[in-house]
Amino acid sequence: MAVNVPGVIVMVVFYLLVLGTGIWASFKSKRKQKESAATGMEMALLGNRSINWVVGIFTMTASWVGGAFVVGTVEMMYTPSMGLIWTIVTIMAYSSSCIVGGLVFAKPMRERNYVTMLDPFHIKYGKVITAGLSLASVIHDIILLTTTLIGLGGTMSVVLDLPFSVCMWISSAVAVTYTLLGGLYSVAYTDIVQLILVFIGLCICVPFVLTNPHTLDIRQTLMNNTLHAPWIGQPELKKTWIMIDHFLLLMLRALGSQYFHQRTLSASSPSTARTICIAAGFLLLVFGIPPTLFGAAVSSTDWNQTTYGSPSPYKRGEAAMALPIALQHLTPAFISIIGFGCVAAAVMSSADSALLSASSVFTSSIYKNILRPVAKDKESQWVIRASVVVVGVISTSLTSLKNSIVIFWFLGAEISFIFVFPQLLCVLFFNISNGYGAVMGLVVGLTIRLLSGDSSLGLEPVLHFPGCTLEDGVYVQYAPVKTISMLSTIAAILLFSYLASVLFNKGVLPEKWDVFKVKAQHSPVPLTPVGGAIEEEENETLKELSN
Repeated sequence: MAVNVPGVIVMVVFYLLVLGTGIWASFKSKRKQKESAATGMEMALLGNRSINWVVGIFTMTASWVGGAFVVGTVEMMYTPSMGLIWTIVTIMAYSSSCIVGGLVFAKPMRERNYVTMLDPFHIKYGKVITAGLSLASVIHDIILLTTTLIGLGGTMSVVLDLPFSVCMWISSAVAVTYTLLGGLYSVAYTDIVQLILVFIGLCICVPFVLTNPHTLDIRQTLMNNTLHAPWIGQPELKKTWIMIDHFLLLMLRALGSQYFHQRTLSASSPSTARTICIAAGFLLLVFGIPPTLFGAAVSSTDWNQTTYGSPSPYKRGEAAMALPIALQHLTPAFISIIGFGCVAAAVMSSADSALLSASSVFTSSIYKNILRPVAKDKESQWVIRASVVVVGVISTSLTSLKNSIVIFWFLGAEISFIFVFPQLLCVLFFNISNGYGAVMGLVVGLTIRLLSGDSSLGLEPVLHFPGCTLEDGVYVQYAPVKTISMLSTIAAILLFSYLASVLFNKGVLPEKWDVFKVKAQHSPVPLTPVGGAIEEEENETLKELSN
């Protein structure tokens, strides 16, 4: 099969449009910086905290509506064991995440003028724990970027017949370039263009797929489908707790991710930050409709009558490529190219978010707060640029592990849900939390999760929760083990924080053993540095973090 020349031309035009928008935004960023006398680091990472609610809603929504969202929704609809039921649960979880984040986290984070979500840990717990959580956050973003690029590469290879590696490096280079030039401003304004392209592209493609002569009426195949399993899915009562576990994982994991909080911290005010999150939550529901209909059409197609032939993509093990396959075989050539552009736009919107997120955490929370506290603004700007390039290169290089990286993506999601989210919740809202509780929370959460078993890692469950059954020689947990591990982390943080506080403050343990300075740490709210400094020192610390 020859290279799809019209498709390549459209891809070039699309990338030039995105790159041009990013370059324009970089000039806007420099002009805003001169007008406000903001530091280069503040401008690159947070846009001088001047993002209004319109731009904010677009960039927050675009952070979610990525390649995994679009391609993954179609795949989920096409997979018989999931279908519409699991798709609704997933989209509702994403929407709820934005709304909960806006109602609970946006205001306190923005009011305290943090630069990254790791700042409260640095202020309250010190460098050691912050370093560990920062590394986990950076690794999570690298894995997120890698899996995002893999989704784009698979689509390009099917629709354009281009080499996988070429697609990866070109896409990564474009995202790295405009992120380097304008930081958050470039990311935010390119997100607007990308999100519009995603919605328009999907809305154009879906009618062609639904009205294809080889596609049955999706209303008839919802519950009774002779070509494929009914696309409503296979609801089973025994999997109710697994579904709840899945919902909570997807809803809360983002609240432990820097890319979410970067949008709220860059908002022009705490109320704007809250508005951005809530509005994006409802907008996500709208963006979930086109890929859901697309997946229903794919499930209702007689593939034997198409140019794809028999057996169907699902029987060939190509369910993950259902979207690009449908674009190629169920729509006219020019429509398939539009569909590819929409997928590319979705991927780029997630890729730049992960790039900026990882570079923000490394520069602010690791380099400036831990490695080089005396670093000047110019030096920090160069560190931001270098980290963007390094993260882009590492992530793109990891795309060669496309067969196994999915496992790491799920592990990254669990790390954010089970470890980072509980830590952030406790450091912000529970006065009693301290470094000892944070460490024990990590130990307890990790232990319970590993003892619960994980088929992707080949771990047999040691803890058999209610409902654990032996199926085909393998124990299957029907209890919400991820949520149990997350709640155990929270409980351990609070319990051991309280015990440590009592033991040191009552003199049961000598003060020289108090490595996390619990005895010197008075009321954690307002947050104070580990050394128990006065309020003026706290304000100076926050000022340094912003600079």
